[in-house]
Amino acid sequence: MNLRRRSFALLVLTLVVMSSSAQTAKRLPTVGVLWPNPPTTFEYLKRSLSELGYVENRTIAFEFRWAQDRLGELPQLAADLVRKKVDVIVTLAPPATVAAKNATQTIPIVFTAIGDPVASGLVSNLARPGGNLTGTTRMLSEMSVKHVEFLKQAVPGLARLAILWNPANSSHAPALRASESVARALGVRTQALEVRAPADLELVFATIGKDGTDGVLFLADPVFFIHLRRVTELVSAARLPAISNFTEFAQLGGLMGYSPSIPAEFRDAATHIDRILRGAKPGDLPIQQPDQFELVINLRTARTLGLAIPSALLQRADHVID
Repeated sequence: MNLRRRSFALLVLTLVVMSSSAQTAKRLPTVGVLWPNPPTTFEYLKRSLSELGYVENRTIAFEFRWAQDRLGELPQLAADLVRKKVDVIVTLAPPATVAAKNATQTIPIVFTAIGDPVASGLVSNLARPGGNLTGTTRMLSEMSVKHVEFLKQAVPGLARLAILWNPANSSHAPALRASESVARALGVRTQALEVRAPADLELVFATIGKDGTDGVLFLADPVFFIHLRRVTELVSAARLPAISNFTEFAQLGGLMGYSPSIPAEFRDAATHIDRILRGAKPGDLPIQQPDQFELVINLRTARTLGLAIPSALLQRADHVID
């Protein structure tokens, strides 16, 4: 009889432990990751969460959904994360963020790399976004103004600037207007050229090669980032000075890249995720604006183009490739 009681007690204890373990596993906070770009950029965020004390599969879990350039699949991937009942969704760039917003009004969303979240209609206010969204902004309009100014400094004779933009990107219209305005003030004519998909790049550069363009600006967009190597090849073949919102552009051979600090941007996003997992409401968390910026200049490219970069601009650079 005692043996039976002990066996029964052991069985009950085993079931209690198993139940407790299952509950513990269920309580592990899960972050849904909705990314249009290659997954390498997510490592910045993972590193920042690690610095806040989160350990993957021990104190936090991730549900990854990579679109891998198939932006049309983002709504389906967002809906899948909602079905998984993740605790928070983190997104990169406007297409992923819009897909997540359309998929849920209850699960918190932390967005990154949004040019203008107010103009995009994602939030109504930077200081108090409301709803279930918060995140970081790249201040694309302000950044695009700096891009035109930097390119004019590097190329004093700049007269005709091609601005490549994507009308489907909700941050681009105000950034395009800001770019055109500062270009006019600097005496530079502009031509806005639409790039909605990778195939448009070849057609656009065929046009650029015929119309006397002597400078190119790429407004930040997933199409350009995913195909940044091809973009750089096209610029190099056209022998044109160009600037982009991605510092990697200069590292690959473009003339200049100027952007907010990517590590700092993802540290801000990680802080938002941490606060949400601790109980904060996303709508109460202000949109984080960048306060650290990086300018990269490729002097090898400048020499190839026959440009003498002014010393004042070189001193302003955070990294010079020589």
